Amino acid sequence: MFTGLVQGVARIERVERLAADGGVRLTLDARGVPDFAAEVGDSIAINGACMTATQVDGHRFTVDVSGESLSKTSGLDAPGEVNVETSLRVGDKLGGHLVSGHVDGIGTVRSATPEGGSTVLEITAPPELLRYVVEKGSIAVDGVSLTVAGRREDAFTVALIPHTMSVTTLGPQALGRPVNLEVDVVAKYVESLAAPYAPPRGSGQ
Repeated sequence: MFTGLVQGVARIERVERLAADGGVRLTLDARGVPDFAAEVGDSIAINGACMTATQVDGHRFTVDVSGESLSKTSGLDAPGEVNVETSLRVGDKLGGHLVSGHVDGIGTVRSATPEGGSTVLEITAPPELLRYVVEKGSIAVDGVSLTVAGRREDAFTVALIPHTMSVTTLGPQALGRPVNLEVDVVAKYVESLAAPYAPPRGSGQ
């Protein structure tokens, strides 16, 4: 599990194609991430997607990304900057919200509007994800825990404070970019538990 409180930005230095399943092997440099520490076998969220460290050499580490994971995420198949967070340990503070690292889908940053010192992002999302998005609820965008500021028919908005923009890849530069989305797992549990008691569709109840 993760909190969505990104530790910093790492850089994908190398992308090696794996013939087995269409996946890739990524080598990342996390020297710019404060207090970054990982061992082989540790779980690391990369742009919100949980990956296992297969090699660690100081501030560099390697992960294998399956073809299945590539098909459901963005930003993991080419060199560039990514948000990273090591997994939550017993006793750690939960300052964001519970994030599993299992990306639910991909959205797109449709607009980035400055408001004072902050920036409001409008992010489009597929309807099967928007059903779980509620105003003042939580959502992870590229692994960053954010509060939903507003909800529209085909999109939602989040407000980024200067600190968030300084330690993550989100901000005005994200305009037009696809982003990984993970909705609040609590909403999915509530739906699953309530489903047996919901009236059949079309019943008029």
